[in-house]
Amino acid sequence: MERFLNEYINRLRPHFTGIPAETAHEIASVFLNFKFGLYTNAVKECSQAISLINDGEANVALKKALSIIRLNAQNLENAQFSTDLSIVFAENERKYVPIILPAAQIKAPGAFELDNALVLVYCVAVITSHDDEEAMAEHRKFIVRLLNGYKKDLGIS
Repeated sequence: MERFLNEYINRLRPHFTGIPAETAHEIASVFLNFKFGLYTNAVKECSQAISLINDGEANVALKKALSIIRLNAQNLENAQFSTDLSIVFAENERKYVPIILPAAQIKAPGAFELDNALVLVYCVAVITSHDDEEAMAEHRKFIVRLLNGYKKDLGIS
């Protein structure tokens, strides 16, 4: 899945070249806060990052990913374990997510949307936040393990 992740990062790279360093750091902070269970901080960072990101097709998908993470962080912050699907990637945003499966193959739609959001945000942080390179590198195995859960569904041997 390392190769899959590298290909996905390379596919995203041209779409996320103009993100300012401050915004890139906010995006990296979203991922790190959520991963460490700092849900209050993750909610705040998501809102801040969304407000800093310009519109544009790829950025709309990034904002959606941040919104999905924010919703999940709010639910977890309130000890609500929910499969809330009130925010999902639209069809035109799917080309920016790493895992694309037919609906019939998706066993847990809420978790699937969150997984796609986390990987997208992680990869944008890797691409754009040079100040957070080391921190992002430390969490690469987490992303690879997350993607491994979809290996069979993606038909990767």
